[in-house]
Amino acid sequence: MQSASDAWFDEAYYQRFYFDKKTSVVDPGHVERLGAFVCSYLQYLRVPVARVLDVGCGIGLWKDVVARHFPLATFQGVEYSPYLCQRFGWQRGSVVDYRADAPFDLVICQGVLPYLSADDAKAAMANLGRLCRGALYVEAVTREDWELGILDEGLTDARMFRHRAQLYRRGLSSHFAEVGGGVWLSEHAEVPLFALESVGRR
Repeated sequence: MQSASDAWFDEAYYQRFYFDKKTSVVDPGHVERLGAFVCSYLQYLRVPVARVLDVGCGIGLWKDVVARHFPLATFQGVEYSPYLCQRFGWQRGSVVDYRADAPFDLVICQGVLPYLSADDAKAAMANLGRLCRGALYVEAVTREDWELGILDEGLTDARMFRHRAQLYRRGLSSHFAEVGGGVWLSEHAEVPLFALESVGRR
C-alpha cells in the first residue's frame, strides 16, 4: 500500500480532526502539557536547543510552547498539506525527504509516521537521523495501541497504517537512543547519560 497522498490533508480533514470540537483529536491543553514535559526534560538533560524543526507541524500548536521554553530558538514548521501551508505559511515538505542546510537541535514528529507505508516510514526515520543533532520527539500510533484498545476508535483516523512498535524502534535506534516519553537522543548529541536513563545508547 502507498503512503497517504497530500490530497488527504485538505480543509475537510483538518475541520474534522482539528477544528470541530466534537470530532477533534487535538487537545491544546494536552499539547501544552506534553510540550512542557519534552522541553523541560531536554533542559534537565542539558540538551542545547537553538534550532527547532516541527515536521508535520499541523496547525502549529508546538510553536508557542517551544517559544516559551526556548525563547531564543528559531522554529521551522514543515507541512505536507498544501492547505495548511497556504493558511499558515509553513514550508512545504515531507518527513521522507525534507532537507535542511544544517541539522536541528530539536525535531518534533507527532502523528506523522503512521500515515506512511513501511518503506516510507523507514526512509523517514533515516531522514530524521540526518535532520537531528540533538533530541527527537516522536509520537506514532502502533498496531499494539489498536489491539489493546488504548485508542478512541471513533476519533482516530482509521486510514493510518498499523505498524508494529518494533518497526519504529528498529528504525529509530539506528540513529537515536530512547530516553523515555517519546524522546530520543541523536547519536551525535554530546550529552552524558547514566546507564538507566537510556535504552541502547552507543
